[in-house]
Amino acid sequence: MRIKLPFSNSRIFWGVLPVALGLIVFLCVTMLGADRAATVSGVPADDKYVDIGTVPPARASAAGPDASTGSYTVECGRNEQGHYNMDNVVISPGVVNGAHHTHDYVGNLSTDALSTDRSLAAADTTCAGGDRSTYYWPVLRRLDRTGHDAHGPGGGAHGNTGEIVKASSVRVEFRGNPASSVVGMPRFIRLITGDPVAATTDSGNVRAQWGCSGYPDRFTRNYALCPPGSGPTRILDFPSCWNGLATDSPDHRTHAQFPAADGTCPRATFPVPQLRVTLTYDLPEGTPFAVDSFPEQLRDPITDHAMFVNVMPEDRMTELVRCINEDRRCGAG
Repeated sequence: MRIKLPFSNSRIFWGVLPVALGLIVFLCVTMLGADRAATVSGVPADDKYVDIGTVPPARASAAGPDASTGSYTVECGRNEQGHYNMDNVVISPGVVNGAHHTHDYVGNLSTDALSTDRSLAAADTTCAGGDRSTYYWPVLRRLDRTGHDAHGPGGGAHGNTGEIVKASSVRVEFRGNPASSVVGMPRFIRLITGDPVAATTDSGNVRAQWGCSGYPDRFTRNYALCPPGSGPTRILDFPSCWNGLATDSPDHRTHAQFPAADGTCPRATFPVPQLRVTLTYDLPEGTPFAVDSFPEQLRDPITDHAMFVNVMPEDRMTELVRCINEDRRCGAG
C-alpha cells in the first residue's frame, strides 16, 4: 500500500517541511536538555522532604536484665581543620577521588585513600584521649549558595551543588547493648553504616536517620524540615555485632552486623560497643539542603552513610568497655 502525503506536489509543502522537522528536533533537544538539567542540578525532589511534626516518635528498646546501659563519649571537634576529600579508605582503599562526592572527617587528620594501619597509628588527631580513629560521612550542602567546587569533581561536576555546611555539633558516642554486656572491638576494625547506592538498589542496608534538634525521638529516612529554632540532624548508628575474627571482610559488612531490635546478635557474633555519631546543623528555617551522593543516586536522603576505622589505644578501649558494662556515663575530652 502506497502512502500518499497530502499536497506532496505543492511548493508550500516542501517549503514548510524542513521548518517543521527543524522545530520538532529543537523541541526534542530542549526537552531532553531540560530533563538532564533536572537530573544533574543537585536538587532532590520535593517528596524527599518531610515536616518533622508529621513523624511519629520512635520507641526505644527495653533493656533486659543483663543489659549494658553505660555510654562513653569522645570529643573530636567538628572538623574545624577543614579535612575533606573524595576518598573512601574503607570501601575503596588505594583509589584516589573514588567516591565522586565529598567526605567530612573528624578524628585522624591523615585519612585518605592511601592510608594504612601504620600511617593512621602515627598521625595526629582531633579527638581527645589519644583516639586516632577516623570518623567520616558525606558532607551536607546548602542549595541556596554556590559551593567552592561548583564546577569541580565531587561537587557540581558530579551533581553535588551548593555550599558545604560545617556541623554545629558532632557527638561521638559509644553505647551499650540492651541484651548483654559488650566486649572490646579490635584495633583497626573497619565499619560502615548505611548504603551509598540505596536509591538504585534494594540491599536492605539503609540506615538513614534524619531529624531535627529538639526532637530526639523522631527520625525519618527523608530529609527533615525543621521549625524555627531547630536545625537538621543526622543519626549514624554503626553495626555492633562482631564475628570475633576479622577487622574487615570483602563486602565490608559480614564481619560486623547489626543486632536485632532487642539487642540480640546474629549467630557466631558478639556485642561490641555501638558507635553512634550525631550531627547537628545550624540552618535557618526553610533553607534548602541535601547530602552529597554518587551522581546516579540524585542525593536521595536514604543514601546517607558513614565509615569508621578504630585506632583507639587498647587501654582506652578497655576503659570504654568497663564504663559501658558498669552502666556509667564517661568520656574523653
